[in-house]
Amino acid sequence: MHTFLVDTISVLIVLGIMVLVHEFGHFVAAKLCGVRVEQFSIGFPPRLFGIQIGETDYCISATPLGGYVKMTGESMPGENMSLQGADAEAIEANKVDPGALTSHPRWQRIIIGLAGPVANFVLAIGLMTGFYMLHNEVPVYEDQAVTLDWVVPDSPAAKAGLQPGDRIVSFSHDANPTYQQIYEESALALQSLGQEHTVSMEVERGGQTLPLTLSLPDALKHDDFSPDEIGFIPVFQPDPVKVVSINPGSPAAKAGIQPGDQLITLDGHAFHSTEAVISYLQFRKGAPISAQVDHQGKLSTIAIQPAYDTANPPPAWRIGFTGSRPPFHIVQLPFPKAVAAAVKFNRQNSTLILQVLHRIVTHRMSINTLSGPIGIARQTGEAAETPGWEAKLKVMTFISLNLGILNLLPFPILDGGMILFLIIEGILRHDIDMRVKERVYQVAFVMIVVFAVYIIFNDISKLPLFTQGKP
Repeated sequence: MHTFLVDTISVLIVLGIMVLVHEFGHFVAAKLCGVRVEQFSIGFPPRLFGIQIGETDYCISATPLGGYVKMTGESMPGENMSLQGADAEAIEANKVDPGALTSHPRWQRIIIGLAGPVANFVLAIGLMTGFYMLHNEVPVYEDQAVTLDWVVPDSPAAKAGLQPGDRIVSFSHDANPTYQQIYEESALALQSLGQEHTVSMEVERGGQTLPLTLSLPDALKHDDFSPDEIGFIPVFQPDPVKVVSINPGSPAAKAGIQPGDQLITLDGHAFHSTEAVISYLQFRKGAPISAQVDHQGKLSTIAIQPAYDTANPPPAWRIGFTGSRPPFHIVQLPFPKAVAAAVKFNRQNSTLILQVLHRIVTHRMSINTLSGPIGIARQTGEAAETPGWEAKLKVMTFISLNLGILNLLPFPILDGGMILFLIIEGILRHDIDMRVKERVYQVAFVMIVVFAVYIIFNDISKLPLFTQGKP
C-alpha cells in the first residue's frame, strides 16, 4: 500500500510542475505584451526565499498548492492575494505606465489571462505525445486474433448472434483479424451510405465455423468511435481477473475480497478483465452476484451486492476493486501519429470535469464525490507506485488538463473570471467601478476558501482511518 510520504512527495512534485507551467504561460504572455512582471511565485504568500533577476522576483512561497505571477497594475484581491484596498492614485498612475497591465488594451490582457490555461493544455498534449512516441503501452490482445469475453445484450454484436467464447476467424476481408483491424473495417463500413452499415464475418464456436452479419447503426458514426461500441469485449488476458486493491467500504471489501484474490467466475461466467466485469454489472443493474473467488489457492463462493458509483465518471454499477493490467508491449508512434493520439486522448477526457460539475449543480451527484489536495495526493501516490510510465503520465496529463479547464470557468479570482470582466468592460466600453470589482473579488475569495476547507475536510473523512468499520 502506498504511504503518506509517497502521496505527499508525489503531489507536491506534480502540482509544482502544473503550477510552474501555468504561471509560466502568464509570464511569457505578459513579457511578450510588454507588461512588467514584479514577482513570479511558486506557492502563495508568505514568501520564503527567492532571487531578483532584473525587474522580477522569482521566489518560493510558504503555501505550496498554488502560485501566481504579480504584474504591475494588478490591484484586485485574488490577482495578487494581498486583499488590500485599491489605491485610486496608484490606479490612475498605472494607466499611464507603459509597463503596467492596466495600460495595455483589453485584448492583450485577455491573451495574458488565457495563456496560463493554454500552457496547461500544451503540457497535457506534450506529455501524452512523448508517451506515445517513447513508451506507448499497447495491450497484447489488440494485436492478436479476437476471442469474445463478453457480449453486451441488445447490442449490435448480440443482434448479430455473437456469443461469449466465440473466436472471430474473419471480419470483412480480414482473416483472423486483430482488434485494430476490426476497428478499421468497422469505421470504414460506417462511412457507407444509409442508416445501417453491414459487415460479413465468421466465428468459430464449438468446433464449427458460423457465418454472421454485423449491422452497425448510423448512431455509431462519430469521430470517437471504438470497437467497444459494437457491444463485445475481447479476452484481454488468459488468466482470471486478479484483484490489486480494494476501495475501503466498497461491496468487495464488505464481501471479504482481498488484494491478490482472483475472481474465477461471476454467476458462472468467467471474465478476463475489469472492463468485462463492469459491463456485466451494468447488465445485471445492481442485482446481487455470486462470485467464485480464489484466495491463496482456496476456492470459495461469496455473494456481492454491487453499488451504484457516482464518484468516478461515468456513473456505473461497481463492486469497488482495481484489477491487474493486461499484458502489453511497447509501440513507438511517429511524431504526427503521436500528436494525433495525444489530442484524441485529451479531447476524450476534457469533458469529464464539466460533466461532474453539471451533475453536482443538477443534484445528480453529491458534492462529497469531489476530491481536493488529499484526494489528488492519493491518486498521484498510487500512480507513482504503479509499474510503468502510463499511470504516471496519464495522471499528470489529467491534472494539467483539468487545471486548465477549471481556470477558464467564469468565476472571479480564476482566469476565466478576469477574462469575463474584460469582455463585459469591452462591451460597455468603459471600466467597471473599481470598488465593485474589489467587493466581488473579496466575496469570491472567501467562497473559494470556504469551499477549499470543505473539500479538504471531505478528503480527510474518506481516509481509511475514518472509513474502516463503517457499514
